[in-house]
Amino acid sequence: QVQLVESGGGLVQPGGSLRLSCAGSGSIRSINDMGWHRQAPGKERELVATITRGSSTYYADSVKGRFTISRDNAKNTVYLEMNSLQPEDTAVYYCNADVVSLRIGIPVKSYWGQGTQVTVSS
Repeated sequence: QVQLVESGGGLVQPGGSLRLSCAGSGSIRSINDMGWHRQAPGKERELVATITRGSSTYYADSVKGRFTISRDNAKNTVYLEMNSLQPEDTAVYYCNADVVSLRIGIPVKSYWGQGTQVTVSS
């Protein structure tokens, strides 16, 4: 019913930049909090950044000053601009969204994208 479609991942050299996008579609009335997580090889999934519907943001210390999260409520889309990328940023990046459904009687539910690979290597 609800899908989050990600794009923008790929291979980039250290110091480079990438912009990830994640667009929600389906039976969506509105979206509350949105965010990005990542999971590096051999590590647990970690929070990268979050953004509320009112555009209040939070960043993990490891990405603060380098990454920027933003959203377009009209498009049900969240973005992650990643600058000064380093090998330590290599991970599968997942977007998520807390969705208010158009369907009657459905509570707010958290959805996840399929994940997109970001590889930082020379």
